[in-house]
Amino acid sequence: MPAVISRRSLYCLAAAASLLALWPAGAATADDPPGSSTPPPPASGSGGSSDGRSVAASATHSQIRLSYPKGGGGSGKKGNLAAIDPNWKPPACWYEPVFTPEGLKDFVKSSGGDGDVGIHESWFGTGLWTDHYKDGKPEANFDDPSSMADGYKNYNIGKGGYFWRSVAPDESDPDSWQCGRIMFWQPAGQVPKIPHAPTPKMLAEYAYNRVKIPETKIELKPQAKSTVNVPTWVWLDKGTFKDVVVRAELPNTGLWAETTAKPVSLHLDPGTDDADTFPSSGTCNFNTDGSIGTPYKAGDANQNPPCGISYLHATDGNPYQLKASITWKISWKGTGGAHGDLPDGTFQTTQDMNVQEIQTINR
Repeated sequence: MPAVISRRSLYCLAAAASLLALWPAGAATADDPPGSSTPPPPASGSGGSSDGRSVAASATHSQIRLSYPKGGGGSGKKGNLAAIDPNWKPPACWYEPVFTPEGLKDFVKSSGGDGDVGIHESWFGTGLWTDHYKDGKPEANFDDPSSMADGYKNYNIGKGGYFWRSVAPDESDPDSWQCGRIMFWQPAGQVPKIPHAPTPKMLAEYAYNRVKIPETKIELKPQAKSTVNVPTWVWLDKGTFKDVVVRAELPNTGLWAETTAKPVSLHLDPGTDDADTFPSSGTCNFNTDGSIGTPYKAGDANQNPPCGISYLHATDGNPYQLKASITWKISWKGTGGAHGDLPDGTFQTTQDMNVQEIQTINR
């Protein structure tokens, strides 16, 4: 009987030639437990799409579809948000439909049965696929060997519905072990009522990690070099930063969510303690028209800017590193009127600031 071999176990076997003879022996081996020092190899195996077509996918590849209804265009440099809450992270794993009954049968026949039945478990050869999904033999759930999954007759063809499989973008994340069921069937139009089943909030959290934010480029006056004790004005014109919306949809579930990132403030870090910020907190809020601060104009030299910096000491050939970060407020809405907030995010850029020791400057 073909073996049930995890990707990590397969890696270990391939690294030790003396163990290769175990492959056809029919042993069912489990992954190393979380925290193991054994490095996982690249994901292997094939999956299938829920419309029955075979696709090159594994349990590390999701079928969630992303779109950008707002703010996703443009050719400028972009980056991902960093959550202000250090304890927040996107979902480590979840379940989603991957095969129709007919699609699973076609996959086993066309691939020879080499593929993933879960995040940390792959089956190689047709025997175990047909034993469990065709001939009705029960099989242990990977997360709990004492938990048995009932088998299926002829891949449940004629019953409709989908076979669901666990998904983890990063299988090395210890939290991905929380989704340990082997692939299971669910009637069409139903989302399983189990831990880590997909929800609108889960999709919103997934989308959060795909929000692309434009580079924070601020306007300065003076631009080339600041002067000790003379304020440098900082501003952003209206329309520089706009809301970004990411939509995530999970096919064949009816679930969707839209995550919206709205810019709310600019924070300035002068790069030295020998500086004053305006306001003193260093945080400049967006104006009602979407701008920040006020552009410098002739006659403002002796005034403190609503948003800016005053350096107290000159640089010595090594410029200060001015950090400018936009804070984005994150909200979401989804299927059935669900909605809520997610942790604020930031995106930061750094630029050189040279400061000269001159007390007056012509403007």
